Amino acid sequence: MSDTNAAPARFKDLALDATDHRALADWWCTAIGYVRRPVPDGTEWREEWPVPIVDPAGAGPLIWIVPVPEPKTVKNRMHLDVWGDTERLVGLGATVIRRRDDEIAWDVLADPEGNEFCVFTPRDRQG
Repeated sequence: MSDTNAAPARFKDLALDATDHRALADWWCTAIGYVRRPVPDGTEWREEWPVPIVDPAGAGPLIWIVPVPEPKTVKNRMHLDVWGDTERLVGLGATVIRRRDDEIAWDVLADPEGNEFCVFTPRDRQG
């Protein structure tokens, strides 16, 4: 018998599409301190497979960087929010879409393939 009060779904993983999925996986690993998840049998991931990246401390969600043939063309309907340093992320290759202002208290950036994400600074945690 199922619990009728239980949620019908539970968060599992996050997936990001990319035309160069290996390069984008490496970018996100550098940007947020993740590492590529090893293949269970110790072999290499095949070129055409999605690349899973993980938080080495086990605190964050598993992120799959998935190869797709087409480039991003429209605004994301979902995105990541991260704590971080906008200028350092720009130095890694992110693009500023919108700076914080009187309307928003975060910066909106795009990764090298155009996937938007919001950057909150650590001081935002206090407010």
